Amino acid sequence: MGHEAARLEVELAQRLAEAGCPVGLLEPRADPLVYTRDGFKVTLWIYYEPVTPPVSPVDYAKALERLHAGMRKVDVPSPRFTDRIAEAEEVVANPVLSPELADADRVFLGSRLGSLRRTIEDRGAVEQLLHGEPHPGNVLSTTNGPLFIDLETYCRGPVEFDLAHVAEAVCEHYPSVDRGLLDECRQLILAMVAAWRWERGDQFPNGRRFGEEFLRLLRKGPPWPTLDTVTRRLDGP
Repeated sequence: MGHEAARLEVELAQRLAEAGCPVGLLEPRADPLVYTRDGFKVTLWIYYEPVTPPVSPVDYAKALERLHAGMRKVDVPSPRFTDRIAEAEEVVANPVLSPELADADRVFLGSRLGSLRRTIEDRGAVEQLLHGEPHPGNVLSTTNGPLFIDLETYCRGPVEFDLAHVAEAVCEHYPSVDRGLLDECRQLILAMVAAWRWERGDQFPNGRRFGEEFLRLLRKGPPWPTLDTVTRRLDGP
């Protein structure tokens, strides 16, 4: 499975680069393959020297808009965003996969994931190929401008699903955003990330602390915070 996911990421990166998308490129001195070394699956990419200052919200939004525009030109088989919701629902529903999740939290989180999936699907929004997780950790600040990396999370869905991973200041500069759908997607991302943090074997730093905070925020209700604001607060001094 790891080899297949890496192969698909390599192929997608090549297609997106050909479409003019702002993505990190594969290392041209090596064949665009998935290599196996000591049991690890390895792909080789160009190293970009980081530049300062960090990517501005305006440049971030423009780069994401270009990425989405290029993705509309690329026809590749892809999962829907609902498949990722189903994965989160499975973690929550199965105590073997999330043994430390309290029963009341399990019922609450499972119900919220299901209701959000139905609500977003019922909107009937236009769907297209997406990055899947275009948060700041997957954006490089380079001399060539912002470049998106880690494409293995790609899926098909409304652009608001991608926008729910970025800062509010970025969303303000992205054109024609459905604010109601964006709020629902932000809530969905909080619920999905909460599920991952309670998964057995999760290695995210301070994962349980994040899992508890996301549950608290979901119970508290709107306005729904962006991931970057939650991360800054929990990772701060």
